[in-house]
Amino acid sequence: MKRLVRIGAGALALAMLCFSSLQAQSSDSVVEKVIEMGKNDNRTMELTDILCNRFGGRLVGSDAYENASDWVEYMFKSWGLEVWRQEVGQMPVGFNRGPWFGRMLGGSGATLQFVTPSYTAGTKGVQRGHVVKEPRTRAEFEKMKGQLKGAWVLIGGKSSGWPIDYSAKADSIRAAKIAKNAEIDKENAEIRRYNRELRNNPPKVKKGQPAPQPKKMKEYEYEPALFYREMVEAGILGIIQSSRVPMTCLYDRKNCMNMTWETLPTTPDIKLHEDQYAEIEKKVERREYFQLEFDIRNHFKMGPVKFHNIIGVMKGSEYPDEYVLCGGHLDAFDVATGGVDCAVGTAPTMEAARMLALSGAKPKRTLLFCVWAAEEFGLWGSKHFVESGCIDLNKVANYFNRDGGPLVPLGITVPEAMYDDYVKVCEPISGINPDFPFEVKKNTGNPGPVPTSAGGSDHAYFVMNGCPSLNHTLGDPKGYNFQYGEIWHTDRDLYNKSIPEYQEHASTVTAIMMYGLGNLDHLPSRKGLYKEYVTGNEDLKRKK
Repeated sequence: MKRLVRIGAGALALAMLCFSSLQAQSSDSVVEKVIEMGKNDNRTMELTDILCNRFGGRLVGSDAYENASDWVEYMFKSWGLEVWRQEVGQMPVGFNRGPWFGRMLGGSGATLQFVTPSYTAGTKGVQRGHVVKEPRTRAEFEKMKGQLKGAWVLIGGKSSGWPIDYSAKADSIRAAKIAKNAEIDKENAEIRRYNRELRNNPPKVKKGQPAPQPKKMKEYEYEPALFYREMVEAGILGIIQSSRVPMTCLYDRKNCMNMTWETLPTTPDIKLHEDQYAEIEKKVERREYFQLEFDIRNHFKMGPVKFHNIIGVMKGSEYPDEYVLCGGHLDAFDVATGGVDCAVGTAPTMEAARMLALSGAKPKRTLLFCVWAAEEFGLWGSKHFVESGCIDLNKVANYFNRDGGPLVPLGITVPEAMYDDYVKVCEPISGINPDFPFEVKKNTGNPGPVPTSAGGSDHAYFVMNGCPSLNHTLGDPKGYNFQYGEIWHTDRDLYNKSIPEYQEHASTVTAIMMYGLGNLDHLPSRKGLYKEYVTGNEDLKRKK
């Protein structure tokens, strides 16, 4: 039998005041612990090291991606978080990249610098052969077709990182251009005859009349590897295209979702350092004899291969159905190791979760630490999360997305209706490091409508559904001269391109802001976030 105890109004008020004071002390204690850990026990770069150098390039469909997903889940659980493992999709086959090597035999004997897009073929062991330039007309093909067997073929154009499309659709487009060129060839033959006759037997022209002029030859239609299918059937070893430096290297987006074990690609698609390409091209034009040797270990595995979002959950004590989110994407192109794109987001997300969990944080609303799948394939992971309806986006305080350079947070700009809340939440940040002052600014411009497109990172589907995704203003106050274009989808996206002190501070800032928003006694008003939000309390209208 429970005993009822009556408490007077004054005593109740005093008890509530004491409870609130204890809560405030507890909150301050958590923030203090986070700041102390951020300074003296920051694991951001340790997590980055594991992502980049133990797992490596984390391409969707690879062992590295699967292993990294399992590790993220394991770490979240080891810190006491609940984990949502959310299946996003599956690849019909998997892809693993092994070592690659190339060199010139004869000539300079140079070691070759090159990349190959993901989900493209490797060599059949070590393969060496002579080099030819691709044919651009049917006549050129017929003239050199016997030379194609066992050859590496230089194709034109500059690589954009994508492989040559070998699909039936691409074959039909090339066939149409070849047929068109055959017609142009006939017209040019007539033009050549006309010009020759005009040159050899110029007509007499009356005084004051213009003389007949030679006709201009019509240009052939061209695209790199125009005779791709015919060259493959003739027995080439592979194709080689010039690549700007640093070398961008992507994946076979046009074919990878339709691959089967029986229809895997068979011809290597090499993107070669532009200076070495120019050297080799000159040798071919001079008809010098030399060979190239390549060993490219691009490996496939049986599918389907599932891929997942991994989300660490710190359940809210008072408002468990309200949320604060932060995140970055786990996948990275495997020609490098994703040291920036996107360890820059994944590692601080994980470290913020660790610091809060080990600091004893018990926020009022639920904190979600999101590690997204397949951002590089089209924001598939975050899109799936938003469209799955697993949380009510009306009840999200903010989603912090980190997917830029490894720069340091120096502030945030928010609508006026959110300003006071963010000033309160961010108050502890500026005292952490005087080199990194943090300022909350008001957005004084007129709000625009809910966007129908929002760029190429994981915030996009949140904001397209009217959800706040206010992100930090980033800077480089120490002058490390980071250039995002140098690493973006290139072979230089490595661990040593990260900036440790910026990354570590980002983790601390993320943890404090997540916790602060999680402990507000209300959701920040959305008034002025978008044109549609007038009072700040409108229900969200989902965009299809």
